Amino acid sequence: MKKINVGIVGSCGRGKSFKIACDATRILNIHAVCDINEKKLEESRVTLGAKEKYIDYYEMLEKSDIQAVIIATPMPFHAPQSIPALNKGIHVLSEVPAAVSIEQCKQLVLAARRSKAVYMMAENYTYLKSNVMIKEIVKRGLFGELYYAEGEYIHELKQLNEITKWRRKWQTGINGITYGTHSLGPILQWMYPDKVARVCCAGSGHHYKDPRGNYYENEDSCVMLCKMKSGSLVKIRVDMLSDRPHAMTNYQLQGTGGCYESARAPGEKHRIWLKSLCREMKWLDLEQLESEFLPEEWKRQQEIAMKTGHGGGDYFQVMDFVDTILGKKPCPIGIDEAMDMTLPGLMSQQSIIKDSIWIDVPDSRNWQ
Repeated sequence: MKKINVGIVGSCGRGKSFKIACDATRILNIHAVCDINEKKLEESRVTLGAKEKYIDYYEMLEKSDIQAVIIATPMPFHAPQSIPALNKGIHVLSEVPAAVSIEQCKQLVLAARRSKAVYMMAENYTYLKSNVMIKEIVKRGLFGELYYAEGEYIHELKQLNEITKWRRKWQTGINGITYGTHSLGPILQWMYPDKVARVCCAGSGHHYKDPRGNYYENEDSCVMLCKMKSGSLVKIRVDMLSDRPHAMTNYQLQGTGGCYESARAPGEKHRIWLKSLCREMKWLDLEQLESEFLPEEWKRQQEIAMKTGHGGGDYFQVMDFVDTILGKKPCPIGIDEAMDMTLPGLMSQQSIIKDSIWIDVPDSRNWQ
């Protein structure tokens, strides 16, 4: 099968982690790399096995023989770098979130609508083994009617703010939910086709200062309540500032037929209770259901997937990107799904500065 030449932008940082997955597809060929870090650019070219290297992203789009790009740059560049690629008919796999403003979102949606190329947002947490299993159990109807869920991203990042300085502005320099797709993404897939209709957001106050003595604009713990179109309720908490042990991602799901709570600390197990499977009102270890509810493609490719990042998520998202390009399946996180995961957080930022009022979340499907 003909190779698909891909260019990776942000190749000296996050972009390096895509090599194993790209190589495993046997179709994606890392042809070009791009990064503004001139000192490490040649090293990343060799590491990723690319033929070409570029400092200027737009030069790469213009000159390189690439049919796809992987955008692994800081958040504010995701939409501005996706749009010109789509305009040239180049397939896009973009890191999260899709954009950092409503205007960026609108421009990105219109570019994706015009383009014949694939746009996919790389929300790798939707591919975690436990999240994939819950999705399958929901699909088979064992949770009954879903009506409540929680997602949390609790990852202390104050030191990393000073190393990757863009985080200081875009993740902890804006109040509200700035990095919520890891928490909301899997929940939206569980509750599909339900969507967030409106949000309100509140914070816990400011208790930490950066090395320059300035309080972080983002309140320490921000909580976004999402009222779904169905009437269901979702709670999203993001905390990248509080001094506490690492918890990263946590999820809960409640339905009329069962409930789920992910592990919150090392040594804990993901636990589930299903009315149709559990004789008593006691938790069941989710791992005990793996043989029945983990999809065959996950079982078959688990060994190589776990060699990539984010619990195998980096691998499976790249495989889905390729399958979408080849027309083997619909894009699982296309432009509208990306907006479903991105827009609620952006609207939460408006809510929190307006005394936590409820604000409607636009539906990108109405943007033509």
